[in-house]
Amino acid sequence: MLPNDTPLTGSDLLQRFQALDGFLLDHQALWRPKPFTVLELAWERDHPELAAWLRSRSLEDADAVHNAPEQLDAPAPFPALAATAAKLSVVGELPATPLGKLPNQLTVDVPGRKWQQIEAFASRLEFAEAPQHWLDWCAGKGHLGRLLARDGKPLLSLEFDNALVEDGQRLSDRLQLHARHRQQDVLAPDAREHLQAGHTAVALHACGDLHVRLLQLASTRGCRQLAVAPCCYNRIDSEHYQPLSQAAQSSTLQLSRDDLRLPLAETVTAGARVRRQRDGSMARRLAFDLLQREVRSSNDYLSTPSVPPTWLDKPFADYCRDLAALRGLDLPAGTNWQELEARGWQRLAQVRNLELVRGLFRRPMELWLLLDRALFLEEQGYRATLGAFCATRMTPRNLLLLAERI
Repeated sequence: MLPNDTPLTGSDLLQRFQALDGFLLDHQALWRPKPFTVLELAWERDHPELAAWLRSRSLEDADAVHNAPEQLDAPAPFPALAATAAKLSVVGELPATPLGKLPNQLTVDVPGRKWQQIEAFASRLEFAEAPQHWLDWCAGKGHLGRLLARDGKPLLSLEFDNALVEDGQRLSDRLQLHARHRQQDVLAPDAREHLQAGHTAVALHACGDLHVRLLQLASTRGCRQLAVAPCCYNRIDSEHYQPLSQAAQSSTLQLSRDDLRLPLAETVTAGARVRRQRDGSMARRLAFDLLQREVRSSNDYLSTPSVPPTWLDKPFADYCRDLAALRGLDLPAGTNWQELEARGWQRLAQVRNLELVRGLFRRPMELWLLLDRALFLEEQGYRATLGAFCATRMTPRNLLLLAERI
């Protein structure tokens, strides 16, 4: 039976977490290996029909379903995995409250899509008690905080970049808001001094350690309410993920910093030129990878440093020679560069199609991470609710965690 398409709260949080935990643990062999770095994945021997089918598809075939791999009609066990992943990833929308007509000045300096996200976020902040004092965490210029404080409630915006702080204060002063913008490293020990029990803390797409720090400090300082839409779970100082809740700490699932990139591995909307540049860069790297394995007589992937986009303007042979020089490799004479480049494009198509299997686990892992945060807040005396605040086409990071002290 499919879960109800409603926000998750109460006992649903733990039940869903445990189901996701089992799913991710049972299928680690499918989502941990990265086709970009491994020529043949171990699971291909267990599922040869699926592997051969995926490897036979084109790059265009892969890109067409990249952001919705569950729609792919592939051989077993893909359909069953897709169905389970979809079932476990169902999270309903949070109820929305119309914001009414907003002053045009609020949208100054805000890109259109970002403003849509801000409006959607602000419209979903339904609490039992009306917020009395807003705290905008990692605020940038404070666009979100200004929208929330438009009714006269006080606002404190914390931001590391002093130029953004100064711009934000000017924008708030222009609107005559009761707002203070402060320069602050939120990871520094003195950040806790800014949080008070009367605060409603909000964070829209604060990365990794930055939003985790907010959850930890807000709970210890007794902030009455929180609204957090996390982003970039891999932006952490430690090599491995540090679970927050008792349930996650009890799990045998261990996630490396590299594993935490999986929820973010989605193709963002981009123009044709950007897509060509991205594909060209990846095809060349994959071709060079084939070459370096032959040169080193090793089947291990060799990481290469990032290079400027202008390198794509070089002839392919020069690109490979210059990349080899960066890694201290001597390339043999007589390499068939045209054939090697073609093999790179062929491998890119195979990599993209094989990655569709990993793609089934993107949302389950993200939800596992979010539920760890929700369960942590429940343990700290909050009532937590997890739901969507906008459609994924507006932003793939469209899940919002609301928490209110009981």
